[in-house]
Amino acid sequence: MARSSSLVLLLAISSVLVASSSAANFYQDFDVTWGDGRGKILNNGDLLTLSLDKASGSGFQSKNEYLFGKIDMQLKLVPGNSAGTVTAYYLSSKGANWDEIDFEFLGNLSGDPYILHTNVFSQGKGNREQQFHLWFDPTADFHTYSILWNPQRIIFSVDGTPIREFKNAESNGVPFPKNQPMRIYSSLWNADDWATRGGLVKTDWSNAPFTASYRNFNANACVWTNGKSSCSAASSTPDSSSTEWLSEELDTTSQERLKWAQKNYMIYNYCADNKRFPQGVPQECNLS
Repeated sequence: MARSSSLVLLLAISSVLVASSSAANFYQDFDVTWGDGRGKILNNGDLLTLSLDKASGSGFQSKNEYLFGKIDMQLKLVPGNSAGTVTAYYLSSKGANWDEIDFEFLGNLSGDPYILHTNVFSQGKGNREQQFHLWFDPTADFHTYSILWNPQRIIFSVDGTPIREFKNAESNGVPFPKNQPMRIYSSLWNADDWATRGGLVKTDWSNAPFTASYRNFNANACVWTNGKSSCSAASSTPDSSSTEWLSEELDTTSQERLKWAQKNYMIYNYCADNKRFPQGVPQECNLS
């Protein structure tokens, strides 16, 4: 119990440290792409908000495409009764055989926890869901949600704490996203046919408009432009601090924090769903 309390304190400290990172400008980095004015860039580009009402949700996407990167965004989710709503924040390529790395936040009734839904698609195939509760109220303040995507692994983190690692297991025949550049997307939309308790709880439109807020975007990443990566010139100096993330992996402390998060807060793991996969769980589940 004492160890768990110490870790919660460490997480709180790391949250403050992450929150102090420098902010980017949403005007420079993103376009609001749909929502007919429901997506807004405010405070001279320091803040972006998405809103949802009965007529429409809203969304934005990055101006740049990336092929590998370490992406951070601070989000404050829809407060109160958010049942039926989904706030999605993800990387995705285009086409029938797309790659995608997902954070989705499934709203809930007041007092019930949000569900953080993660997934990894490669060559158009997903079905790799892991879901979590959080150790804080994600509607009370901003928290940092991060994706590390390099050629060896994908790591999902919350306030600097890793919650999921998806390793490159191509040598075992498991496709891994590594050839298709992806944009960053986010949207707030109504999904009350499935989002809350499998669609049993519907969106209460008397609470609309629903609003999610974003700030402090940071991308330490390889920008893909006209078929070329901005990291090509840096690849000859892999020890450069600007490209350390390209070979980053979980150290011993981070592995312990990952185990803590999964033990205490994971509520669904596709690798443990034998009913869903009666012929056997996907191959990557059996790899160390």
